[in-house]
Amino acid sequence: MGMRKFARLQLSVILATAFFAGGTWAGEMVRTEAVIENMETKPAGNLNSVKDTVSDIGEDAEIEEIPVEEVTIQEAPALEIEQLMEEDKGVVRQEPVMDPGPEPIEVFFTYELTDIEKGRNDSNPVWSPSGEFIAFERNIRDTREIIIARPNGQTTQRIHYQESGGKEELDFFMSSLLEEVSYNAGITWSSDGSRFAFMSNGGTGNYDLYMGTLGSENAVRLTQTPEKDGHAHWSPVSDMLVFVSGRDGRADLYLLDLATQETERLTRGEKTYLYPQWSPDGTRIVMLYGSNENHDIYIIEDLGMPFVSIKPLTTWSYDDLRPTWSPDGKYIAFYSNYNKEGDPKVWSLIVIAADGSDPGDGEGLEAKVIATDVNPDIERGPAWMPDSRRLLYVKNDRKTFYPIYLVDIHEGTNVPLGTDTRINHDVTCSSKGDIAFRAQVEQWDHIFIARLNEMTSQEVDDLQVK
Repeated sequence: MGMRKFARLQLSVILATAFFAGGTWAGEMVRTEAVIENMETKPAGNLNSVKDTVSDIGEDAEIEEIPVEEVTIQEAPALEIEQLMEEDKGVVRQEPVMDPGPEPIEVFFTYELTDIEKGRNDSNPVWSPSGEFIAFERNIRDTREIIIARPNGQTTQRIHYQESGGKEELDFFMSSLLEEVSYNAGITWSSDGSRFAFMSNGGTGNYDLYMGTLGSENAVRLTQTPEKDGHAHWSPVSDMLVFVSGRDGRADLYLLDLATQETERLTRGEKTYLYPQWSPDGTRIVMLYGSNENHDIYIIEDLGMPFVSIKPLTTWSYDDLRPTWSPDGKYIAFYSNYNKEGDPKVWSLIVIAADGSDPGDGEGLEAKVIATDVNPDIERGPAWMPDSRRLLYVKNDRKTFYPIYLVDIHEGTNVPLGTDTRINHDVTCSSKGDIAFRAQVEQWDHIFIARLNEMTSQEVDDLQVK
């Protein structure tokens, strides 16, 4: 069976580089979006400007988009030959039979979190630590807000921060923005789930960090610098935030003590640091480091000596993105464009030991690949199940509309979930095992909730499924 090329799946890693007057900072943002041509799709956000990638750039900023122009797939993934006897001729003929692939895992339920409506895109779900609440981002035209809801779909809070600054301040920061445009994203929960931090431009174009309280309309501004602050992650054991900022000339990591409001610089890199993530015990931080098409996974092992204890976990020429910790802290999963074919447009899922004992390149790291032909979700990263041995990811399979797969890192099994949803992204899992993700319905993206068939009757009652 020959190869054919389907309507182009453009997997873009957008590198937004901001240069301010005086050359004080050069920062980099990484984001992936799937744009499927010849299908009437509308990706979450449908953003028309770089402000929607959460970069506070000026009119003279340079944007470099590196598209992945096409992915080649095998029209028949696997064939087996069935020998059929023609009784009347007494001859044997061979007939190809399509392999249907692995049988999907039965899910206990799948449902839309909120009522499905046209004209809005929901994305980036984030569970609270207890799994009692879920936050997600809603994009309506050029405005993005954060919605907090219960798993049964009941909305409890809407975060749409708008400063009361005057027109003069607005024009100074970004003349292309209207005052009513507010961009709010990147929520991260405190360890007890009572508070959260998020990034907002306050409708002015200047991106800073804010803190909110569950059930309260008030927000406290945490940072205030001319450069963008973002990618915040709340420590799972203390009131400390790690975040990315360009305040000292480059995109580096900083630590904010919420009790004292003191900020400590953690890195001094010549390139860009992105997406820092605390370890489950709050003692280490993993992140990306690099530029353009090559990022590596780095880790700070001792926060008391960050400049000394930072080291790479990967060092090869492939692009490694968006590391996430297993719940038990033993493993780190990430996306990589390593593949045996050497095609930079094809992504894999890799799991390594968090203690740094696994090889950082070569055949040793190649052996850590647990899934291939993966559709990387940069905003969320690989999604761990509570048992720390299974991961959820989206398969880059256009024929089956990008299904969600479950991989066992010890047994090596990869099987799809029977969610009956299409064009899935942003998969995440709660501490209870509830799965949240976005999927497309009539060209618009919405949040769905699913659960594997591992649920007790009491858990079903507690969840109060609609």
